[in-house]
Amino acid sequence: MTCVRTQEFLAKNKIAVGVQVDAKKQRLGPEGALELLKGADEVYIAKGKKVLRFALEGAPNLEEIAQLMLGPSGNLRAPTVRIGRKLIVGFDPDTYGKLAG
Repeated sequence: MTCVRTQEFLAKNKIAVGVQVDAKKQRLGPEGALELLKGADEVYIAKGKKVLRFALEGAPNLEEIAQLMLGPSGNLRAPTVRIGRKLIVGFDPDTYGKLAG
């Protein structure tokens, strides 16, 4: 997690992190994004003030969803957080509060 706002949110709400990966050292591209989607039922992608939500059961095109998870460099955007079978890409305090609370 490289997002300071995410780290502050988790600390403030006393949410423990199970596994933390430095996105600058371990880069994930389209294949890595697809792998993350395999273990999720829902994905939330925050871009600016907009949050896209996808239910993955029966989703016709996971490749398109994986592309939305990538930044301009072609790597997975940070922060990316898994909460159970939900995946959150990007930071949106309302989404974090709803899913992590």
